[in-house]
Amino acid sequence: MKEEHKVASCQFNHTPVLANDVIELLQNLPENLLNEGLILDATIGGGGHSSLILEAFPELNLIGLDQDPNAIAAADKKLEIYRSRTKLKNINFANFQASNQFALILADLGASSPQLDQAFRGFSFRLDGPLDMRMNPSKGIKAADLLEKLSERDLADLIYKFGEERFSRRIARRIKADLKEKGPYAGTTSLAYSIAGCYPHKLRNRRIHPATKTFQALRIAINQELEALSSLLNKAPEWLLPNGYFAVISFHSLEDRLVKNSFANDNRLEKMTRKPIIANPNEISINPRSRSAKLRIARRK
Repeated sequence: MKEEHKVASCQFNHTPVLANDVIELLQNLPENLLNEGLILDATIGGGGHSSLILEAFPELNLIGLDQDPNAIAAADKKLEIYRSRTKLKNINFANFQASNQFALILADLGASSPQLDQAFRGFSFRLDGPLDMRMNPSKGIKAADLLEKLSERDLADLIYKFGEERFSRRIARRIKADLKEKGPYAGTTSLAYSIAGCYPHKLRNRRIHPATKTFQALRIAINQELEALSSLLNKAPEWLLPNGYFAVISFHSLEDRLVKNSFANDNRLEKMTRKPIIANPNEISINPRSRSAKLRIARRK
C-alpha cells in the first residue's frame, strides 16, 4: 500500500528569525536591484520571511523553494495576496536550477518550529512520534531504518560527526544493544530515554536535553543537510546579480562553519559580516528559537 503523508494537516505557524535584519539588508540594496528585482527564498518554510519582504517591497518578486510539501502548502496560503509576485517550488535547494539572476538569495537553514512541533514528523523528543525525521516525507530513509542499517561503529561516527557528541560511542552501543534485545524503538521519546541513560547523572538535567545532539546528527544525515548546503554555497554566487546579497541563517556550528569558510574563500563574493549577526535579547524573549541563529551576509562582486 502506498504510504500516505499528512500534507499541511497541521498549521505551519512559524516566527521568522532575524526578520528585521533581513529587511534592513534589503533596504541597503542598490536602487536598481530593488526596482522590480527578484528574490530567492531557498527555504521558504511557512512564508514568514517572504511575506515580510513582499509587504515591505512592493516592486519585488520572489521564488520560494522548500523540500517539505507541508511548508509549500502553508507558504502558498500565507502568500495568497502576493500570488502574482511569487512562484513556489517543492524542491530541495540543492536540486534547483536557476534561470534568473537574483538581487537577494536567503537561506534559513535547519528544521523549523512547525516541523519540530508536529509529533508525526518524528523530529522531536518532546512529543512522541515515529522515528522519521525526513524533511520530505516521501523521499529518503527514515531514522528508524537508519538506526537498523548502520553498524555500531558507523552510527557512533555519524553521531560524533554531525552532532559533535562526546558520548557518541556509548550512545551507539546502547542503541544497537536495545535494537538487538528489544527490537525497534516505539518512538522518539523511547530513543531519547535510552540516549539520556548514556549520560552521567550530573549531566542529565541541564538546559540542553542529552538527546539533542544525537537527534540533530540523525536529522542532518537523513536529509543530507550539509551536502545540500555545500551545493548551495557553490552555486548561489552565480545566481546573484552584481552587488546582490547572499544571506544565510544557520543554527549550529557545523552549518555556520561551512558558511563562514565559503564566504571567506569564494573570490566571487565580498564578505559583509566579520562576525555573524545574532538576535537581540528582545527577539530571544519573543522567539526562543532565535537564540542560536547566526546570520552571515556576502555581496556578489
